[in-house]
Amino acid sequence: MLFKTLSASVYGIDAYLVEVEVDVGSAHMNDFNVVGLPDNAVKESRERIKAAMRNCSYEFPHGQGVTINLAPADVRKEGSGFDLPMALGLVGCMGHFFGKQLDKCMFLGELSLDGSVRPVRGALSAVLAAREAGLKSIAVPEANAREAAVVTGIDVFGVKSLPQAVDLVNAPESFAPVKVDAQQLLNEAAQYAVDLRDVHGQQAAKRALEVACAGGHNILFIGPPGAGKTMLAKRIPTILPPLTLEESIETTRIHSVAGVLENGQGLIGTRPYRSPHHTISDAGLIGGGAVPRPGEVSLGHNGVLFLDELPEFQRNVLEVMRQPLEDGHVTISRAAISVTFPSRFMLAAAMNPCPCGYFGDPTRECHCTPPMIQRYVAKISGPLLDRIDIHIEVPAVKYKELRAPASAEDSAAVRARVVAARDRQLARYAGEKRTFSNSQMLPKMVRKHCAISADGEKLLENAITRLGLSARAHDRILKVARTIADLESSPAIEPKHLSEAIQYRTLDRSYWA
Repeated sequence: MLFKTLSASVYGIDAYLVEVEVDVGSAHMNDFNVVGLPDNAVKESRERIKAAMRNCSYEFPHGQGVTINLAPADVRKEGSGFDLPMALGLVGCMGHFFGKQLDKCMFLGELSLDGSVRPVRGALSAVLAAREAGLKSIAVPEANAREAAVVTGIDVFGVKSLPQAVDLVNAPESFAPVKVDAQQLLNEAAQYAVDLRDVHGQQAAKRALEVACAGGHNILFIGPPGAGKTMLAKRIPTILPPLTLEESIETTRIHSVAGVLENGQGLIGTRPYRSPHHTISDAGLIGGGAVPRPGEVSLGHNGVLFLDELPEFQRNVLEVMRQPLEDGHVTISRAAISVTFPSRFMLAAAMNPCPCGYFGDPTRECHCTPPMIQRYVAKISGPLLDRIDIHIEVPAVKYKELRAPASAEDSAAVRARVVAARDRQLARYAGEKRTFSNSQMLPKMVRKHCAISADGEKLLENAITRLGLSARAHDRILKVARTIADLESSPAIEPKHLSEAIQYRTLDRSYWA
């Protein structure tokens, strides 16, 4: 007997439909074969399904051959989400669905040995694929129901167990689909545990942080240990513009596919903040694996990727990040598969000024020789530094500043100015594709939107000549100056805006070399 169900498999961050064909009695006695390029997780589902059906009092077709085909058969299937549709196919073959077919409903879920349904990765992508295919409903694990229900135009049912999924097929009218207000869910999730007000002193660093967030610029903090570099970086999401619903869904999809979304979490409401350890591999940073998974640059999409102790990262790891920084996406190719993950993030990094960390510190003696300092800084390549728009020194906090009352200006006040500056940029680039902030301007757009006066030309020429800046650094200075002007609602870039932007090229100064 042949019975068909529908499921989905994730490809990158997208999903495609998989038809699960279950045939009983066509193979050799007691055989249980799963075909259609399944991976090990799918192959092991045989034992989970047998135990789940037995413990839920469903008869397993013992003594009869079972063949399950996952179509299309030329695309590799991975993950444990096929357990539920395969088990339902077997239940259907045993006559428990009273002739009903499942061609308008998709099923997704991993089975426990007792028949309960466990959460799976990529539920949000699966729902989007089901809606695009014209399906009327989808059944997902209860832990994935809120995540899946943010998609409108399709009924989402959360199931706890295999018997409940069978009841859903036989009596769908007795089940109510899960309903959520996506915008309300986003508002509820938009809560921050930290605030910029917590940072004492460091006014110059806070100003640089505001400029960086206003234009989406990459930023590098340079200072001794304990100066507050990591503390500042952790508060970047609190002053970035709030996530839109579209950005939230896209971010949630990536985290769901990677398997890092918390069970029961509907949407990610705050911009991601990722801080990988400096021992991370290049595959961990940009993504990889036999079946490619998102890396840290993709998990930080629409948010912040913070690299602490930047010179301690392996050189090859930092170099592979250059392409995602420029393009906003990363493509991972394998022999049988090639996937593209979005990776438009704001890079924040921190480093000590020297190996011991106290070069230039007025209170602590530095024991590093000039060659040691040069070798330490040289671990970061020039092309990567050119892609970091703002370099800001973060000195040690003085005792009086540390004990002073908290600043009256909190993250909300700074975020209001950042949002106003971003609104001006959105209006300016309304006719441009894939350009939403000053940091994303192409060279021709820099020439169009970053015109400067004669005094500004002299100032910029002097800085370029004195510091020996590259052409890319020249453009970065103009972009940052454009952002500073936007923060002041200035239609033109004035010399004072250029002067501040030039000051943010600390590592280009001659004394550092």
